[in-house]
Amino acid sequence: MLAWVISVAMGYGHQRTAFPLREITKERIIKANDYPGIPKRDRAIWENTRKFYEAISRFERFPVFGKIAFFIFDSFQKISKFYPKRDLRKPTFTLKRIYSLLKRGWGRHLIENLKKKDPKIPLISTFFTPAFMAEYFGYEGQIFCVVCDTDISRTWAPLNPETSKIKYFAPTERVKERLELYGVKRENIFLTGYPLPKENVKNALEDLKYRILNLDPKKRFFQKYKDLVEIKLGKLPQNSDHPLTLLFSVGGAGAQKEIGYFIFQSLKEEIKKGKIRLILSAGIKKEVFQFFKKKTQGTEIIFGRNIEDYFEKFNKALRKTDILWTKPSELSFYSALGIPIIIAPPLGSQERANLRWLLKSGYGMCQENPKYTKEWLFDWLEKGYLAEAAFEAFLEGKRKGTFEIERIISK
Repeated sequence: MLAWVISVAMGYGHQRTAFPLREITKERIIKANDYPGIPKRDRAIWENTRKFYEAISRFERFPVFGKIAFFIFDSFQKISKFYPKRDLRKPTFTLKRIYSLLKRGWGRHLIENLKKKDPKIPLISTFFTPAFMAEYFGYEGQIFCVVCDTDISRTWAPLNPETSKIKYFAPTERVKERLELYGVKRENIFLTGYPLPKENVKNALEDLKYRILNLDPKKRFFQKYKDLVEIKLGKLPQNSDHPLTLLFSVGGAGAQKEIGYFIFQSLKEEIKKGKIRLILSAGIKKEVFQFFKKKTQGTEIIFGRNIEDYFEKFNKALRKTDILWTKPSELSFYSALGIPIIIAPPLGSQERANLRWLLKSGYGMCQENPKYTKEWLFDWLEKGYLAEAAFEAFLEGKRKGTFEIERIISK
């Protein structure tokens, strides 16, 4: 079964979520805010939103005024407290604003084009707005929305959820429960897990066997859990097939790139000695790539000519990555591949929710001061903390989201 797969080019999260689904898309993955023939007015609405978010994300680092500005912005996408459980169907200001733009025609061109090409096949969106557009402008086929965070605000559910035909692929139990509290019908929610890259999922077990050796140099974790490790992973190889590797990933707005520089400075001598390999992920931002190239000479940098090229390189690098250092974005779900997460400071309500999920699940640990990475990182390795996080994430994490989504679509 083929489907329309729609994303938005606003940061990496929604595009990364769509990338593993590219095999079932009728055409290339469609970017709702940047497709051939998009009306100028529609593009302007999307572009203003993107620029504002990126500016606020970078400005947030500045004391006082940056924090205040980001707090005001984040209040519009705030996730309500989960307890006590209660009716949360009341629409937010942001949701009402989205529907007021739909009434004025925002998104009509996109949906009408899809209706002309093939109005019956399923439509899958990795962002809520295109799903709302599809329903509002009468798309005939099934409409699905893939959630890419561990908890979500009211804005993810439609204005009138009780009568909506939009179905959701939920990555966590919390998202499933949230959607029900927001009024989405239970039969319209599928608990699938997050869609991870197929190649990484298929090789997750073998990759972890080598990774666990690098993460547990003193065998402290293995001595405690030897029987369980051999039951779940099988016999481990004698030696790892790669050096201890740390990958630091910068988000789509380019914020926090300085952390990568501090990591490099702290680990410089260990990198020279071959004790650790450092990879810096710059995404598709030339300014981030240039910053890393200038400040961390000789370090491996992942940089893509376009988003697809970047994701291909990133996913390939993950196969030989032992530790992923990133803010708690959609990459939090990549812990299920058996990769422990070192958590950079979160930006916004969604990332704070992802942070809580990682810590409660035991899949990640908050970063200490990056300037002293050499000291605390090797302490963690010697004590087996990261090996334990990797093993727990592999055992408990959901990896089959892509396969589950394809199975449901094919029905």
